[in-house]
Amino acid sequence: MQRNQENQRSTRSTKPTTIHGFAQSGDLLSFQKLLRDNPSLLNDRNPVMAQTPLHVSAGYNKFEIVKCLLDWQGSEKVELEAKNMYGETPLHMAAKNGCSEAARLLLAHGAFIEAKANNGMTPLHLAVWFSLRSEDCSTVKTLLEYNADCSAKDDEGMTPLNHLSLGPGNEKLRNLLNKHLEQQRKQKALEACSETQGKMDELERAISNVVGLHELKTQLRTWAKGMLLDERRRALGLKIGFRRPPHMAFMGNPGTGKTMIARILGKLLHMVGILPTDKVTEVQRTDLVGEFVGHTGPKTRKKIKEAEGGILFVDEAYRLIPMQKADDKDYGLEALEEIMSVMDSGKIVVVFAGYKEPMMRVISSNEGFCRRVTKFFYFDDFSVEELALILHQKMNDQVEDSLLYGFKLHSSCTIEAVSKLIEKEMTEKQRKEMNGGLIDPMLVNARENLDLRLSFDCVSEDELLTITLEDLEAGIRLLVREGHGKS
Repeated sequence: MQRNQENQRSTRSTKPTTIHGFAQSGDLLSFQKLLRDNPSLLNDRNPVMAQTPLHVSAGYNKFEIVKCLLDWQGSEKVELEAKNMYGETPLHMAAKNGCSEAARLLLAHGAFIEAKANNGMTPLHLAVWFSLRSEDCSTVKTLLEYNADCSAKDDEGMTPLNHLSLGPGNEKLRNLLNKHLEQQRKQKALEACSETQGKMDELERAISNVVGLHELKTQLRTWAKGMLLDERRRALGLKIGFRRPPHMAFMGNPGTGKTMIARILGKLLHMVGILPTDKVTEVQRTDLVGEFVGHTGPKTRKKIKEAEGGILFVDEAYRLIPMQKADDKDYGLEALEEIMSVMDSGKIVVVFAGYKEPMMRVISSNEGFCRRVTKFFYFDDFSVEELALILHQKMNDQVEDSLLYGFKLHSSCTIEAVSKLIEKEMTEKQRKEMNGGLIDPMLVNARENLDLRLSFDCVSEDELLTITLEDLEAGIRLLVREGHGKS
């Protein structure tokens, strides 16, 4: 009789009394009562493992307790991604103990399936370990239903499949993982293909706004496609060599679109992950070169720092090289050396731009230049037809804060008519000196001529906003008189 009473006392003393104890035993009524009395216990940590009630209930497959916690309506919400002392989430606990029902509940409520413990293992890694010991694949199947990544690697570089070689072997589990791995590879290939095509389409849209430069655009497409395909290869887990930093030289006359192409390149390089930003920092000699000894280095380094993460666009780069080698008072070479010193860092892409012939002097001035500058783009002068097309594009793409916003061209201002006007009013030499740079001042002048010829009693809205061929002619003639006289 006495022994029986002692046994009863012993049994009573081992019954759970804490929130974690009820979570482990699955005593739902006691659990709910304790939680209602003290809601602060919802995410309480136990003293040794730093586990919450959700960790415990998930690890013991007490799915009614798990459901109670997930559906809790109090002011505080359960921490779905709470981590214990090993960095394991409740989903890790369900996976490592083969608790498929608890795992399914957690996943249905949005648990992060690729969460990593302190050793880098995902729930799938741990579920595979459990399956090797128990020959029960149900938790692995549950995780794969939610598309757990079969190629995820832990801190030792091991995937869930790699761990199979450490166990006695399980063909059923191996086949299951291999099947899903192949499906995921196919899905990743499709997603990578779609993403790559989307980026190429975005590039094409940007290029389509560039007039002329057909050979350059072909080079740009080829180069861009190669980078995007490399990105796709790496997304599929293929091991390939990295391309060298794509430093470039743009050679051509002013107004041929060098700066615009640099901005497109900035977007492209950012898009494929080569650069963290798409910014283009434009500099000239005066931004880099100091007037006294010791000024050039800090001045150049400051600009390099500003451009870090994007493109440093060095316009009229040939001005950094003195015309005479004996000119030891010129600090341009020092600025060039500073730029060259960071071109292998991977933190910046440098574009050198300028006239073709003087740029050849820059190229030959430094033996490391050709080793670092891997792409040379040649910008041809625009034809009169291309200049007319640029004029039309500018009129069609005016932004709201532009001087010409809201204005339009008269129907007589066709591409052919504008081409003939430019050819008549400007010599070939004048056009080559300005190229696309003549369009903006020509249009501004044309608008001023419109204002000049209109009277205040004009009532037609159309007339108030329409630039005619006569206005364009006056605009280009004024442009010539202001500094681009025929020669």
